[in-house]
Order: sequence, then C-alpha cells, then structure tokens
Amino acid sequence: MKQFFLTMGGVFAGLLLFFVIIPFFLIAIAIGAASSKEPTPANTVLELDLRDGITDQTPTNPFAVFGGGGLSTLQIVDTLAQAQDDRKVKALLVRLPEGGLTPAAADEIRQAIRRFRASGKIVIAHSQGFMPVGTAVSSYMVGASASELWMQNTAAFQLAGISAESVFLSRAFERYGVNAQFEQRYEYKNAVNEFTESDYTPAHREAMVAWMTSIYDSALANAAQDRRLTLPSLKAAIEAGPYSAEQARQRRLIDRIGHVEEAEAEVKRRAGNGAEIMEFGDYASSVGERTGSGSSSIAIVGAEGAIVTGRGGGADPFGSSSMILSDDTAKAIYDAIEDKSVKAIVFRVSSPGGSPEASEQILAAIRAAKAAGKPVVISMGEYAASGGYWISSEANWIVAQPSTITGSIGVYGGKFVLADALGRFGIDMRNLSVGGQYADAFSPSQPFTPEQRSAFAAQIDRTYEEFIARVSTGRRLPPARVREIARGRVWTGAQARQIGLVDQLGGLEEAIAKAKELAEIPADQSVSFKRYPEPESPWKALSSAFGVSSEAARVLVGIGAVMDDPQAEATVRRIQTERARASGASVLADQPY
Repeated sequence: MKQFFLTMGGVFAGLLLFFVIIPFFLIAIAIGAASSKEPTPANTVLELDLRDGITDQTPTNPFAVFGGGGLSTLQIVDTLAQAQDDRKVKALLVRLPEGGLTPAAADEIRQAIRRFRASGKIVIAHSQGFMPVGTAVSSYMVGASASELWMQNTAAFQLAGISAESVFLSRAFERYGVNAQFEQRYEYKNAVNEFTESDYTPAHREAMVAWMTSIYDSALANAAQDRRLTLPSLKAAIEAGPYSAEQARQRRLIDRIGHVEEAEAEVKRRAGNGAEIMEFGDYASSVGERTGSGSSSIAIVGAEGAIVTGRGGGADPFGSSSMILSDDTAKAIYDAIEDKSVKAIVFRVSSPGGSPEASEQILAAIRAAKAAGKPVVISMGEYAASGGYWISSEANWIVAQPSTITGSIGVYGGKFVLADALGRFGIDMRNLSVGGQYADAFSPSQPFTPEQRSAFAAQIDRTYEEFIARVSTGRRLPPARVREIARGRVWTGAQARQIGLVDQLGGLEEAIAKAKELAEIPADQSVSFKRYPEPESPWKALSSAFGVSSEAARVLVGIGAVMDDPQAEATVRRIQTERARASGASVLADQPY
C-alpha cells in the first residue's frame, strides 16, 4: 500500500510538472522573449507605474516573476539612464501610488527623473490622490520632480505629514501566559519592545520621532526645490490640508487636474506626431542592463534582504522574497576580486540585518577586496541597518540616500517561553536534554536559569563589542565615540553623515563615480559594468528546480518556440495524453484540436 501511494504521488507530480509548470514556464519564456524584442517607436513615451510596489534590486532568480516581483529601484535608475540618451524616447509618464514609497527608493527615483529631465525630456506625473498614511510624502516628492504634476479631479490631497504605528504585545502576553525573555544592546535596540513593553520607551520614542522628522524634512525640502517654492510656504500649505484637487492646484501643490487618459493624451501630444506609450518594463527588457564600455570595469555586487548563512540551491525556486546568503554574496565579491578587469567594487546593500556570523563572512570578503587593491564603495539602498551596517562598516567609502535607514549598531536575542500559554489549552510541553547546563537554554518549555541567562547575556555582550570594534576600525572612530552613537539606534542617511557613519549622500550613480575616483580612473573615461552574482540562466534554474539536465531544459524551451504553430500544439497535446495514459492516469477524453 505504501508503494502504491508513492507511485501515485510520483505520477501526480509528473502530471503537474508536464501539464502545468513546464507549459506555464514555456509561455512565460515566450512572452518574455517577445517583449524583449519589442521595437521602440520613433516617438516613445515611457509609462512608469509605481503603484504595484518595487524592490531595491532585480532578483537574479529567473523564476522570481512567478512570485509577483516587478520593477526594482536599480532597474528604474539603469533604464532611465539609457532612456535619456535614446533619441526615440521623448517623454516619461509616472503613475504615483496613493500611499507611500519607501523613502530611500523615492530619493533615488527622484534623482534619476531629474537627470532624465536635464537631458531636455518631458516628465508628467499623475496621481489619484495622496492618502494620510505612512510615507505618502515620498510619493509626493517623486511627483514634484516632474515637469508637471497632475491629479484626478475627484482625488483628495490628504498628505499632512508622516505617521507610523507600533503594536505592543506585553499585556497580551501576560494575559495568555507567554513569557518573552530577551536581551538587547542597548536601549535604542527597540525591536524587542513590541514583546516586552506596552508603550514606547523614552529611547524608542526619541529615535522614531528623530528619523521620521529627518525623512519628512528631507522630502519637503526636495519637493520645495523642484516646485520652486520656499520650504516654509510648502510645509505650511501641506500641513493645513486636506484639500480637494482644485484647492491643491490653487495652493500650487499640483499643476493640473485631469484623468490619467488626459495626461496620456497630453504627454503624447508633446512627444510628437504618432507618439506611442510603451510600458516601462517592456522598454527595460528591450534595452537590458547598462554594460558600459572600456577595458576597465566596475563590479556591481547586489545584496538585498535578511542576512543569513548558507547558499542558494533550489529552495522555493519560484519565490520572490530576497535573502542575502553569506556563501553566495561572499563568492560574488571573491569573483570580482579575481577578475583582472575589475578595478573597483560597488556593493549595493539593502538589508535590515541578520546573522552576525553571516555578516562577518561577507565582511571578510570586503577586507580581501581591499587587500587586493580593489576599493569597495557601499551604495546603501532602502536600509542598511544592524547586520546591513556590519557588512558595510569597513568599506573604503559609504554612500547613502538622505532617507536610507542605517546604523542600528546593536544586537538582541532571546526566546519565548510557551509552556504556560499552551497549558491553558490542555497542551503540556516538557523538555529533556543531555549534556551541559546550556543544552536546553533555548527550550520554549522553561525560562532561562540564572546561569543560562548570564551566559547568554555574555554572548550578546561579545557580539556587541565585536560590532563596535568593526565600526571603530572601518570608520576610524574611537571606540568610545562609536558607543555614544551606537546603542542600537537607527539613523537616516542624512543623520548618519553628520555623525560619521556615512561619507556621502547619493545613490548608485554617485557610488560608481566615487569607485572610479578611488580606482584612479579618469572621470571622463568610460568603464564597463560587471554584475555579481550573475543572473541564473532559465536552463540552470529549471534544472535545479525539477532535476532535469540543462540540455533537456533547453530542448523544452525550444519546444516553446514552436508552440504558436497549431499542428505543433496538437502534437504536444497528443503526447501529453499518451504519456498520462501510460502512467496509469485516467483521461476522460482527448481535447478537441
């Protein structure tokens, strides 16, 4: 009976693979190939839709599209840099989200739009309203960088500041018997507060208000500059809202009122006779990534997500979530070191933190690059905090956006004791262990013993001191000064520059320019770009995911190239039917051809 179920499971998996997954993959490849070859019209308007959310970096996994991934900040920057030199591209239409954009991403997109406009091209931004949620001020800042900012007639301008919510679980845990036992270094390392407190501590409140104010002031200053208003007048107008679209226009917060179809018609009119709108992603696929030119290369190493030990290898091949895997990221840096044409490395980091051990492995690769005479410049994305700052700390130069969340030089750890909570539902949890007294330290069935708590606290202290030492070495600051600005506190890029944790404000373009300077490459000399880790080919990814050879994967995709032929489609369907029957499956009827 067991063998029967195993056999049927194998048959089912095979059918799923053949009927669903592979055809879906082939269709996606065919669509991707078609869109990548789509010609750019003579008068093109690119339409950039920011409403679906963006990542910081484009995933290297070719299956990530199945997980819902869309555009990335770096893809937008890279594509606009090429579009500004493309004679066929005349204008850009930006669709703005009603809520917020990630502030640092908004900073970088704004800078790219300004460079695009500086090439003499038109940008129209269209909004269907600005909601009083999150960082909607960042969406407005991007809209303000356009040549014109439009709003739909029925939309409301409700932006009045920045708000943030925190959920504290201490009272609920106490009520239901959950014992949260954590160590934190130090008072600003507030990630554990949601488990141990019922309100903001003074340090938590101070840090939150400080970084929110920094982001708000920076966004308003940029918007005032782009809309040619004084900062006090813009701030007073926004904070006196909300407004209707007409009221917002009267206060010079927007330029015109109209539906997106009207904005499309206007931007096409300005682009010239016969102008056509092209989706930004299609254009990005058609031009590909910038490769640059020249014998000297700048390596761009990408790292986005939580930092963990390990390497990629088939787990969740269709997932869109990002992680910084220490083996893969360190290898990417070592590969760049070994490439003789690479003269400097730009390491793009967007991470909220993670494992100290994984972070140290990556930092060791950074040290190796410097020892090999290859300068390393950090380009911080949405955030480079905690472990994200650890892996950045010893680079030659650090570039961050004014709104990048960084710092958080601290550490925390602990456990939840669940035995009492589960006992209230009739579930008894017991623990057995052999070995030393620390063997069951992290058992959820019992609290730390005094000896275990002391040993764990000592480990937290050691990690904190190691973090301090790396920042002190990398930033050339006395350890006492690092301790003053550490304590787990989060800073924005603008704040971090003032206290010496960041060298320069800007994005990828500024980081590349600095890398050239440190590598002693003349500013007017062209360089080529090499990206690490290299994107995985669909053949290799398919091989890893389904256990077929890369050559077999190529054959499958080759089949996809003729799928539009009705006779070929009929043949494939016949093969599918006969294969299913041969495997013992019941097929009710052949599909009509």
